[in-house]
Amino acid sequence: MRTFGISEFGFLIAGFRWTVLLSLIAFSGGIFLGFLIALARISHFKILRYISMSYIQIFQGTPLLIQLFIAYYGFSVLLNLKIDAWTAVSLAFTFYAAAYLGEIWRGAIQSIPYQQWETSQCLSLSYYSQLRFVILPQAFRIAIPPTVGFLVQLIKGTSVASIIGFVELTRAGQLMTNVTFQPMTIFPIVAILYFIICFPLSRYGKKLERGFDVTRGITQGM
Repeated sequence: MRTFGISEFGFLIAGFRWTVLLSLIAFSGGIFLGFLIALARISHFKILRYISMSYIQIFQGTPLLIQLFIAYYGFSVLLNLKIDAWTAVSLAFTFYAAAYLGEIWRGAIQSIPYQQWETSQCLSLSYYSQLRFVILPQAFRIAIPPTVGFLVQLIKGTSVASIIGFVELTRAGQLMTNVTFQPMTIFPIVAILYFIICFPLSRYGKKLERGFDVTRGITQGM
């Protein structure tokens, strides 16, 4: 039996690094794909609205764990395509993030009063110019707090990637527990590492939300 020491702690830090990297990749890819989904959700074309709505319902209506299994095992069975755990979790979390971010941003865009569309239309702006110069700048400001909140959930959600053998922070903690038999030493450290990254983001999201409420003249309840 090994004793938990510097090398074991270094292994947890390595897992923490992969957790952060996976979160950044999934969030970055989710931003790009989610933005396209949000635009499709408000499109004048019915087929785009239907496809984007179906995508959101599929990824929000199925467990992330199942999505990971399909990404890792499904491609090899259905397409005879073998992919490694890192690629599988990156794809699964990116598609998962895109579904939620797309819906967040769709709600932000549609929360802009319709008079804004009408006014910009009176200025002879095209649909895309209305979006770019009038609607999206306002919607972006509204969407920041829930987007930051989702990022926190995404970081914590990466813990399920361990189910297919990807060694992120939670999986690193499990492996160290197996060799040291000190779960009450290791998992509090794992929790602290999650807290170090999630707590500042949560506070920042709440600060942005309060600032947004103040600028709109909304008084928050105690």
